[in-house]
Amino acid sequence: MSQKRDYYEVLGVSKGADASEIKKAYRKLALKYHPDKNEGDTAAEDKFKEAAEAYEVLSNAEKKGRYDQFGHAGMSGAGGFGGGGMDMNDIFSQFGDIFGGAFGGGGGGGFGGSRGRTRVVRGTNLRVKMKLNLQEIAEGVKKKIKVNKLVNADGVTFKDCTTCNGTGRLTRVSQTFLGAMQTQTTCNVCHGAGRMIDKKPSGADANGLVRKEEEIEIDIPAGVMEGMQLSVSGKGNAGPMDGIAGDLIVVIEEIESEELRRDEEHLHFDAYINFVDAVLGHSMEIPTVTGKAKIKVEPGTQSGKVLRLKGKGLPILQGYGSGDLFVHINVWTPKKVSKEEKELLEKLRESENFIPSPDHHDKGFFQRMKDMFQ
Repeated sequence: MSQKRDYYEVLGVSKGADASEIKKAYRKLALKYHPDKNEGDTAAEDKFKEAAEAYEVLSNAEKKGRYDQFGHAGMSGAGGFGGGGMDMNDIFSQFGDIFGGAFGGGGGGGFGGSRGRTRVVRGTNLRVKMKLNLQEIAEGVKKKIKVNKLVNADGVTFKDCTTCNGTGRLTRVSQTFLGAMQTQTTCNVCHGAGRMIDKKPSGADANGLVRKEEEIEIDIPAGVMEGMQLSVSGKGNAGPMDGIAGDLIVVIEEIESEELRRDEEHLHFDAYINFVDAVLGHSMEIPTVTGKAKIKVEPGTQSGKVLRLKGKGLPILQGYGSGDLFVHINVWTPKKVSKEEKELLEKLRESENFIPSPDHHDKGFFQRMKDMFQ
C-alpha cells in the first residue's frame, strides 16, 4: 500500500461513528480477511493489517482527535501501527478480544503456531518535547535526540511459564446444574506472555530489561504547530518478556520568532517607515522564514495598511500550498526633531496638502491630494 487510505474509508464508517460502530466495523473486516481464513493470500493480509491500523487510531480518543485534525501527518507516519511496521503478533496482542471465539479463540487462535494463544506484552510509551524554530517548521527537519529507555538485556533466555505451560491462559472447569463449565483467564504469573525468565545477566530487571541511552532520528514534517504530538512507532520502552516496544511521543514546542508572528499557516510582520517614506513611497526588505523579500510601499500609504505576500507563509499541513505573509505598515513618528527639521515641518504644516482632516466644504481637497501623489 503505497499511499494510505483514509481510516474512516478503510473501516467503512462516517466521521460521526461512535466507538461501538467503529469496533463492529473493524471486527467484520478482521474476520473477513483473517489469515487463517485466507491462507497464502497476501492481498487479504494487507487488508487485515490496514483495518487493524485504522482501528488502532480510531478506537483511541487521543489519536482519533489528532487524526481528525491533522490526518495522517498527525500520526507522523506512525500512531502506534501507523508506521506500517506491525506484524500479526502486534495485532493479536492488542485486539485479540475482537475475534472472540473465532479461529480457535484467544489472541488469534491457531495463527502463529504453538504460541498463537499467548499474549505479547507491549512496552510503555515515552514522551519527549522538541523545540523548533519557524525555519525548521517551514521546511521540515530531521533531528536526532538521545532517549533514556528500557531495552532488552543481552543474554536473557526464556522458558515456558510453569503455571500455564506456555499457553498464557489458565483453564478452569467448574460443575454447575447445567453440567461442566469451562472458563479461561489470563495467567496471573506471566500475564499472558506464556513464558518467564530462565536466565538473565546482572543488572537486568525481572522482565529482562535494562536502561540504556539510544539515539533516535525523528522526521518532522513541514507545517507542524505548537502542541502537536507525533508518534514514532516502536521507539518507546521495550515490552516485558521480549514483547513489543511502545511508541515515542514527540510533543512539538515552537520557538517564538522575534520578527514574525504566526497565525496557523499565515505569518505577520510589523514594518515601520518614516513619514517621508509614507508620502513619497519606499522600497524595503523584510524577513521571511527562508530569507528576505523586497516590498514596495506606494506613495501616500497610510499607517495601518496591510500588504499581502502570497505563499510566503508556512506550508499547509496535510494539504497543498502555503499560507501568506501579511506586512502591517506603521508610520513612525519621531519624538524629537532638530531646529532645522522643525522649521521645515512648520512650512509643510502650512501647506494645504498636509491638512490632517479635510474640510468637507472644500470640494477640491481630495482631487488635490490625488494629483499630488500621481
